[in-house]
Amino acid sequence: MGGDKGDGGQGRQPGECGHRAVPHPGDVRIEAWAACREHCLAEAVLALVECFADVSGVRATAVDRVRLAEASDDDLLATLLDEVIFRWEEYGQVPVDVEADEADGGLDVRLAVIGLADVEITGSVPTAVAWEELRIGPDPYGWSCAVRVDA
Repeated sequence: MGGDKGDGGQGRQPGECGHRAVPHPGDVRIEAWAACREHCLAEAVLALVECFADVSGVRATAVDRVRLAEASDDDLLATLLDEVIFRWEEYGQVPVDVEADEADGGLDVRLAVIGLADVEITGSVPTAVAWEELRIGPDPYGWSCAVRVDA
């Protein structure tokens, strides 16, 4: 999956994926884009992680699977990001790779993780997803999302 393309997805071509984080006073706004909803959600997780940790050059030490029940797209985005925050707060796990697949309206997610102690911390760890300004949906090039997270 791709990282920051430098333009916030504005000059992207159909089928491209990427993400970026935009500093915001007291929090961070993440944006992600991809050809389909599932890849867009996975890019959002990678953007969230990159807000506070450098996972380049590290290898996952475990793989966890998460099943999210059928919900609206907004709920899936918020629930997935909340799950990632919960996993590093409770278990000290940080995703280094993410795959998501649609499953009966819900989502099956594979998180390749490493211990928080094994990554370089580069910023404030996000603590919560803010529902204000959260959006995910189709756009002319596929799907895009944006969400603010408290840090």
